[in-house]
Amino acid sequence: MSWSGGGRRLSGVSAEPVYQEDPCDPEVILGRLPEQERAEFLRQYQEAAVAARDPAGYKRLRQVLHVWSIAVIATSGPGYYEDLAAVRRGTARTVPAEAAVPGWEQRQAAARARRR
Repeated sequence: MSWSGGGRRLSGVSAEPVYQEDPCDPEVILGRLPEQERAEFLRQYQEAAVAARDPAGYKRLRQVLHVWSIAVIATSGPGYYEDLAAVRRGTARTVPAEAAVPGWEQRQAAARARRR
């Protein structure tokens, strides 16, 4: 970075805004989902978008977009569909949540306490 013109101009710095793609943007989700997932996404999105015309339905729209943004991550992982098929066949190697997640039982107890 250097100054020029009597210290009035800073070179090497862009005044352009930095664009960060929103992973919950429906166009981003649709563009990144595998073809076989798109029809279901569109069905759920359109249903939630119609319901969101009422302010009470807005939360559901946000939830649908959030869940599908996670689906984009999951389906882009190697072996996702093979692992899913193994789960459906009952042949997947599984680990109990208690063994996989530190403090699982305490987390469950805290979640139950919050719901009361």
